[in-house]
Amino acid sequence: MFTTRYVIGFIFILTASVAVALTGLREVTYKKAVQNEDIFNKRAILSAIEDYLPDGKKVGGLSDQEVSQLFEQMEQPVLNMQGETLEGVQAENIDMAKERKKPEAERRLPLYIYEHNGEKFYILSIRGNGLWDEIWGNIALKSDGNTVAGAAFDHKGETPGLGAEIKDNPSFPEQFQGKKLFEDGQYVSIDVVKPGARKTDHTVDGISGATVTGDGVAEMLYRGLKYYKPFLEEIRQSEKAQGLLTQ
Repeated sequence: MFTTRYVIGFIFILTASVAVALTGLREVTYKKAVQNEDIFNKRAILSAIEDYLPDGKKVGGLSDQEVSQLFEQMEQPVLNMQGETLEGVQAENIDMAKERKKPEAERRLPLYIYEHNGEKFYILSIRGNGLWDEIWGNIALKSDGNTVAGAAFDHKGETPGLGAEIKDNPSFPEQFQGKKLFEDGQYVSIDVVKPGARKTDHTVDGISGATVTGDGVAEMLYRGLKYYKPFLEEIRQSEKAQGLLTQ
């Protein structure tokens, strides 16, 4: 028979040993886990400009090294809510989830500037709420600061086969290509409407059975992209001054 003291001592030693082993394992794998998460996030951003990647490659066909090299070539300014560039910080170091918890006036906005065949693309990051939890996305605009070149979305807990289709069904983000944020110089964003509704330069079809998620995407787009409006208006004024913008 084991005494109570023996049993307690054995359990204590076993628990301590497991805790030490798990801590050691975490320390050994932590750096690699951080690197993997970093590459995953970068791939998500590049998904918004997948049609403009070098050599016609797709994001999934890029090696981790190629992903890192593309980011090294991109400008990564961070803007304040007035559209001014902040010094001493890069876009890839901005945690959008943490920024969203700040008062709006204090938030920082990551911006990625990608060049392809002499044309600039501006990738804007946005975040909002779906049906069950947070949703987020990256919207790539062409050099006019108005026309969408591509989009990519993700979520934390939307329903598979319904709200999760914003990520899983490529036909949803593909609809955003060519859509416009401005009409006659006024910001209007892009709305997610009932499938089959009249198409415009500012609407895309929602997902059947996922109305709440679609409404969340629409709200996220309107609010999140509007944060970048001062910067976009500056871009549009520059394009107009060069005679490259007609409306």
